Amino acid sequence: MPDAPPPPDLSTLPEAEAAPKSRGKPQLVWLVPLVAALIGGWLAVKSVLDQGPIITIVFNNAEGLEAGKTKLKYKDVEIGLVTTVALSQDLKQVVATAELVKDFKPHLVEDTTFWLVKPRISGGSVSGLGTVLSGSFIGVGVGKSAQAQKAFTAQEVPPVIQVDTPGREFILRSSDLGSLEMGSPIFFRRLQVGQVVSYRLDQDGRGVDLRIFVNAPYDQYVTENTRFWNASGLDVKLDAGGIEVNTQSMLSIMLGGVAFETPPESAAGAVAAVDTTFELFADRGQAMRNPEHDVLKMVMFFDESLRGLAPGATVDFRGIALGEVSAIRVELDPVSRRIIMPVEVNLYPQRLRLRSKEKDQPPLSDEARKRFLDNMVANGLRAQMRSGNLLTGQLYIALDFLPDAPKAGIDWSSAPPQLPTTAGSLGELQATLKNVAGKLEKLPLEQIGTDLRQTLQAANRLMTRLDAQVAPEVVATLSEARKAVDTAQGMMAADKPLQYDTREAIRELGRTAKSLRALSDYLERHPEALLWGKQEDKK
Repeated sequence: MPDAPPPPDLSTLPEAEAAPKSRGKPQLVWLVPLVAALIGGWLAVKSVLDQGPIITIVFNNAEGLEAGKTKLKYKDVEIGLVTTVALSQDLKQVVATAELVKDFKPHLVEDTTFWLVKPRISGGSVSGLGTVLSGSFIGVGVGKSAQAQKAFTAQEVPPVIQVDTPGREFILRSSDLGSLEMGSPIFFRRLQVGQVVSYRLDQDGRGVDLRIFVNAPYDQYVTENTRFWNASGLDVKLDAGGIEVNTQSMLSIMLGGVAFETPPESAAGAVAAVDTTFELFADRGQAMRNPEHDVLKMVMFFDESLRGLAPGATVDFRGIALGEVSAIRVELDPVSRRIIMPVEVNLYPQRLRLRSKEKDQPPLSDEARKRFLDNMVANGLRAQMRSGNLLTGQLYIALDFLPDAPKAGIDWSSAPPQLPTTAGSLGELQATLKNVAGKLEKLPLEQIGTDLRQTLQAANRLMTRLDAQVAPEVVATLSEARKAVDTAQGMMAADKPLQYDTREAIRELGRTAKSLRALSDYLERHPEALLWGKQEDKK
C-alpha cells in the first residue's frame, strides 16, 4: 500500500480573528406573559389574604338550608354564605359549611350562637315573616368568650335575649311551671321590663328553675329583698272586703307572666348580683307577706268536720292573723277508740306583744312566752273553727276569749304543745238544730189535742150548770158564752175541718222535727249548702 501524504502545516496560516456577536433590542411581546404571571400571583395572594374563616354548623335537619344560597346574617347584615350541606357520618345530623367575612373572625368564640331564621309562631308572637319572600337564613349571635372556635351546634329556636343586650339574668325557683314559657313577659309596676329566657327541672325533679332577663335600666330595681310572683291570668280574691281582681296586662292573661316588687316595709337592700336565686310565689299576697323568723308550732284537736279547712288557712285573733295552718291529719286514739282530727299550726308570737311604750321590744324568752300564753288560756282563750267565706265554704281558726269555757291549760309536755279548743259556730248551729228536732219529737202532740178537747167539754158542762144557777141578768151573757163554747166544740169534732187541720198540723210538726234532724246531719257533712243549697249526688 502506498504511503499516505503528510498533513499540511497549519502553523504558517494566519491566525483567525473571532467575529463579535450582534445584540438586538429586547422584544415587548415577552413582557405580556410576565405581567400576567405577576398579576395572577398577586390575585392569588390577595385571595388567600382576603379569605374569611370557614366554620361548620350542625343542624338536626337541612330544612331551609341550600348550598350557595343560604346566607348568614348578624343584625340583618350579611356576613357569610353556606358553601356545602352534607350529612354527618352517623347520618343523624346535617353539617353545613359556611364561609364568613374576614372581619368577623374575632367574634367566632365559644358562646357565639347560630340558629335558622324562618317563619315561627310561638305563644302569642310571630317571627321570621320576612323570610317568606327572601328565604330562610342563619342568624348569628355574638358571644363574649375569649376562647376561639370554628365548630358550632345550631340552636333549635332563636334566643330570646341577645348576648349584647344590656341587663342582667336571675334565677327563679318554683314548684311548677304553670302557664309560663320561653318569652313570657316580666313586669315591674305593670311595665314590661324583661322576659323568661329558659326553664328546666331541678335535679331532684321536685321543682322548676326559670332563668329570666331584666333589661337595663330596670335591673337596678331588683334587690336582695325583691319578691317575684306568678302574674299569669286573673288573681281574684273574695273576702270580707268584697271582690278584688288583680292582673298585670292582657298579655299576662293570655301568655302568663312574672311580676316583681320590693315590699314597702322592708329595706331596699343592695342591688342583686347576676344569677341571684329568688323564690317564685304563687300570687302577690304570698309574695308580699312578711317572713316570720320566730315561729311557735302548736297542735289543736277538733271533734267536728274539717271540710273547708286547708293548709295555709289563717289563724286569726280578732281580725289579726297570728299564724297559719301547716298540716291536717286524721288519727285513731288507741285509748278512747275515737277518731281525732289534729291540726298543726304555726303561730307568730312576735305579732302579739305585751303593752309597752317602747317600739322595739326584745323578743320574749321561752319561759316568759309560756307564762304569757298560759295566762291567756286561763282567762278563756280557745281555738274555734269558723266560716271564712260563705261562697267557697272555706274555714279558718279563730282565737278568742270565751268566759263560759271550761277550765283548761296548755299541754307543754306534748310535741308540739296542745292548745285547747271549743266547738265552732257551725257546730253550735248543728247542735241547736239537733236539740230542737229532739224536743219536737218528744212533744206529746196527740195528747195535747185530746186534752184540749176535754178542756172544752168541761167548760161546756160548767156553763150549763151556771145557766141554771146565776141571776137572770147574766143569762144573756152566759148564753153568748155558751154559744161560743158550742161553736168551739163543734169545730173540734172529729168530722170537722178544724179537727182535721189540727191533726195535719201535728203531723207536719213531726215531719218538721225529722227534717230538722236530717238538715243538721246534712250540714255537718256539707256546710257549703248554707249558700249553694243541696247538690244532687253524682252517680
